[in-house]
Amino acid sequence: MNRLLFLIVFLSICSCDYFDKKKVYTEDILEEELQTFNWKDVDEYPSFESCETTTGKENKKVCFENTLRSILNTNLGKYQIIVSEEISDTVKLKITIDNQGQFFIDEIISSDLIKAEIPQLDSLLRQSLDSLPKIYPAIKRSQQVKTKFVLPVIIKID
Repeated sequence: MNRLLFLIVFLSICSCDYFDKKKVYTEDILEEELQTFNWKDVDEYPSFESCETTTGKENKKVCFENTLRSILNTNLGKYQIIVSEEISDTVKLKITIDNQGQFFIDEIISSDLIKAEIPQLDSLLRQSLDSLPKIYPAIKRSQQVKTKFVLPVIIKID
């Protein structure tokens, strides 16, 4: 009988932890989940309609950048740019695409030589990218998100 009483008392003491519930707050879960995100990477890069059939994350990124460069080259080719010396340099376009697919050039970084030889280059680049086809914004966890990136553009004039 003593053993049975001891067993009942022992089980009731040990099982108290079993019934003890810990309250979990949604804010804590959200905060923990946000800490695990890689905010510098997206699930899907921005894209043009012509890139929608492309499969693979990297392939879509390459398609988007190549389409952007192609549009830029076509539009810049319409202008006659005269320089006093040969130019072979890279211009960096800091670009933002918001969660609605709107395209913005934040900054154009170019060398002093390009600025001296082609002072109107900034405005030509902006005009060349004014009328882009529809852009589908980047996707992160099934949500459309704003992205920023740098697009290098090679300027080569003989």
